Amino acid sequence: PTITTFHDLRAPYLFPKAGALRTQAVLTLARDSAGVIVTNREDKAILQADPRIRRLRRIPIGSNVRGEAPPGYDRAAWRRKIGAGAKDLVVGYFGFLNANKGAHILVGAAAKALAAGVPVQLLMVGGRAGASDPTNLEYGKTIDGLIDHLDLTERVYWTGFVSDEEVSGYLYACDMCALPYRDGVSLRRGTFMAALAHGQAIITTMPLSDVPELTSGENVRLAPRRDADALAEAIIELANKPKVRARLGRGARALAQQFTWDKLAAQTLAFFEEVREAY
Repeated sequence: PTITTFHDLRAPYLFPKAGALRTQAVLTLARDSAGVIVTNREDKAILQADPRIRRLRRIPIGSNVRGEAPPGYDRAAWRRKIGAGAKDLVVGYFGFLNANKGAHILVGAAAKALAAGVPVQLLMVGGRAGASDPTNLEYGKTIDGLIDHLDLTERVYWTGFVSDEEVSGYLYACDMCALPYRDGVSLRRGTFMAALAHGQAIITTMPLSDVPELTSGENVRLAPRRDADALAEAIIELANKPKVRARLGRGARALAQQFTWDKLAAQTLAFFEEVREAY
């Protein structure tokens, strides 16, 4: 029996003119599979509506970074490495530059927070663009132009592609992470899951559909989508409330325990066995 995992049912940038053919191909694959795994509730709701799809199971993804900082990790030294002073507020962003991930919203919010007196230092962790989406390159140029226009060049540090350990080193150096997805936070987002696993105080955007695992003020700080002013307000709020940041970090780390890869592997194996027994 064949089991298919759909990581994400949103229309990708590949083969953009596929139109309805893409949807039909996806549904045909799902209908012909003995079992189907999806990673999030939004996609599960879509496939549940088709009575021809047999066994369907939601199994989230985990962090795409192990969370192990380099040996002898010195947080203060890593902050100095990015040019952050003792009083600077390091706001991290993780992942490729993509319009849907809202980096332009973050840059605009950082400028507003700086104007309000918050010494924001943006830390952009990871490579700027992957090899498979050419639109990311153009978007990156747009971000560069925006940073220059807002006179933020000295307040933004780009790590570029770095090792798994270095990603963790940079994330642990942050005071908070800001992930302003334009379509809202989702458990299918590997960058969000990584921020959870690193125990970060995360500001992200309200999901399009309910994500009951997330509670704003407890394990995440939710802000309206596509709103630089609201994101700036959230940054300013957390900048002035270190105890709230600490609480959000503890909540994030506790939530991440639900999504460790050993637990997700066990859920996947159980589903495989369920399908096998049905045959």
